Amino acid sequence: MTENDPPLNWGRWGDSDEIGALNLIDDAARSRAAAEVRDGTSVSLARPTTPVPLTTGLAPVGTPATVPAPVMQVVNFNGVRPVAVTDSLLINTHNAGLTHFDALAHIPVGDQVYPGVPLQEALTPTGVRHASADHAGQGIVTRGVLLDLAPGGGCLDADHRVGGAELDAALDRAGTSVHPGDAVVVRGGWDVDRPMTQPVPGLDLSAVAWLDEHGAALYIGDISDARPASLPMPMHQVALARLGLPLVDAAALDDLADRCAALRRWSFMLVLAPPRITGTTGLAVNPLAVF
Repeated sequence: MTENDPPLNWGRWGDSDEIGALNLIDDAARSRAAAEVRDGTSVSLARPTTPVPLTTGLAPVGTPATVPAPVMQVVNFNGVRPVAVTDSLLINTHNAGLTHFDALAHIPVGDQVYPGVPLQEALTPTGVRHASADHAGQGIVTRGVLLDLAPGGGCLDADHRVGGAELDAALDRAGTSVHPGDAVVVRGGWDVDRPMTQPVPGLDLSAVAWLDEHGAALYIGDISDARPASLPMPMHQVALARLGLPLVDAAALDDLADRCAALRRWSFMLVLAPPRITGTTGLAVNPLAVF
């Protein structure tokens, strides 16, 4: 795999496929996941996100990354005693302050989206018609494997680029293996919700090749593409858009790493159930590791 000749999985699961590597999660993969459950305890892999009030003057509507806040909220209360209390949320899905699932339509390749559907057919101003996030709405249940690149609560250097050999080393430390259809969870010890001008570590093309060769069905990470970005962006422009590997961005993995270290087990059942909101480029999610 090279920058000038990135791989392409388009057509592997048919010309009209909308779920990409999630096709690898078959009955055998789900059975492996079920076999990981011993006591039924769970750990969330999602970061807590505090909504920003959408009422003028109460708070700035933005984040340190100088983009719209991940979640903006209006509580529908006017001071009169209500029968019920409701609120309205405006969600900026692809924000680094929100753990979210990237649909395959999120990143086009030229004038097409995975797996070669013309952009004008796949996307409209009123919703996504092809490869939207709701195709994961049936729920994802598979075996997950944590690859902790900075064990003991550490973190990678800001300029670090993770390669395939480093993923191999983390897998060796975990004493387990990755099977086709597994979710690969990568911890770099980072909170990526920071100004876009600040460097953060990320995966390189050899790491993407590693994920493809091991049959990863889903990537979950607290790191993804590095900043400053190199083109093509390995995770979003190659793994997601060209290989059809769905991504969960901005995960919070310290609690998971602590649980795995305490149990001396780095594999678990991974459950992800996005809301069934149709026609989106991504959805907020709360992945669960079940032990």
